[in-house]
Amino acid sequence: MTLKAYMYDKCGTCRKAKQWLTGEQIPFEEIPIVEHPPSREELRQMWKKSGLELKKFFNVSGQLYRELGLKERLPEMGEEEMLDLLSKNGKLLKRPLITDGNRVTVGFKEEEMAQWRSAR
Repeated sequence: MTLKAYMYDKCGTCRKAKQWLTGEQIPFEEIPIVEHPPSREELRQMWKKSGLELKKFFNVSGQLYRELGLKERLPEMGEEEMLDLLSKNGKLLKRPLITDGNRVTVGFKEEEMAQWRSAR
C-alpha cells in the first residue's frame, strides 16, 4: 500500500517530511489535512495502531487548540469526543500524520521515518 501522508502545505515539519520521503524515493499520497482530514474511523484505527495516547494526535502548538481551550478541556474529554474534534478539523491534528494502514507516525522524527525506508 502506498503511504498516506496527511500534510499541511504551510507546515515546516510537513515540508521536512515530504523532502525526506522524496529524497528516500518512498512513494506517498499527499493528502491536504485541513481540507481532507481522516475520518473518525480512520483516526480510530491509526490511533490504535500507533500505540500512542490519543492526546498525542493533537497539535498542541496550534492557534485553534489554544482558542478552544483544549489544554484544559482534553483531560475531561472522552475518546469519542476527541476523535470527533480531530476528524472535523484538520488543524487540530499534529502533522504530518503518515500511515501505510499498519504503521503510523505522528509528526516528523527521522528515526521513526526510517521504518518507511525499510518497508520498501
